[in-house]
Amino acid sequence: MDSGLPLKIALIGNGSIATVVAHHCEGAPDRLHIVGALGLPEDLTSVGQHPLVQDLSALLAEMPDLVVECAAQEAAQVHGTAVLDSGIDLMVISVGAFADPILHDRLETAAVRGKAKIIIPAGALAGLDALGAAALDTLDYVSLTTRKPPLSWAGAPGVADIDLLALRGATTIFEGTAREAARRFPKNANVAAALALSGLGMDATQVTLIADPQASRNSHQVEARGAFGRLSATIEAEPSPDNPKTSYIASLSIVRMLDRLTAQLAN
Repeated sequence: MDSGLPLKIALIGNGSIATVVAHHCEGAPDRLHIVGALGLPEDLTSVGQHPLVQDLSALLAEMPDLVVECAAQEAAQVHGTAVLDSGIDLMVISVGAFADPILHDRLETAAVRGKAKIIIPAGALAGLDALGAAALDTLDYVSLTTRKPPLSWAGAPGVADIDLLALRGATTIFEGTAREAARRFPKNANVAAALALSGLGMDATQVTLIADPQASRNSHQVEARGAFGRLSATIEAEPSPDNPKTSYIASLSIVRMLDRLTAQLAN
């Protein structure tokens, strides 16, 4: 990645996150170049200047240095192993996929086989760098409280029995582990999985999810205690303009990671 040539990037996805990533890369052609994107059958127009393909083999034939998943957990499940087996690094924004221990092991095994890396950006959370450092010593407690407008949770298996439109006040819709949160709210709880992977793991990270009719933003509050001291970090994130289930800053976290991978000074 320090050859002096632009980093060749392939995208899995052609939606709101891919749009942000494409716009940024097109503004930094000396460092970042998107060679193509894997779209869905209904995707007829690319969100950027790069071509769209409908088959992973056609995407990998472009010889990318890095594949960026910016679609959904299913994309990591279906395509992740093949990318890593090809010896190509994989950046995963749908971190909730790692809640499945079988898939987690399969991806890590493929990464070893292909001598490739799995890269996880911070997503919509603040404080992950500090938490990862804290986890190098004793870490006693990590929790996440996420609050979103009710309709941001719509369609998740975890709210199948809840009338979201009938809520008149802040309502806790889930309390449990990060693993279960990521399974029951697959399009919302990637932050829980990212936090877990940085700290105590999927089964020891406590998660509370709240549907709040008064909320205008997606908020995530991280609390942690350990040998390092105490950590408290809160972010109130604007939703993505095209997808209220995703925070805009999640897209920006991919851009930030791409910049770090190609910068002379990585901070």
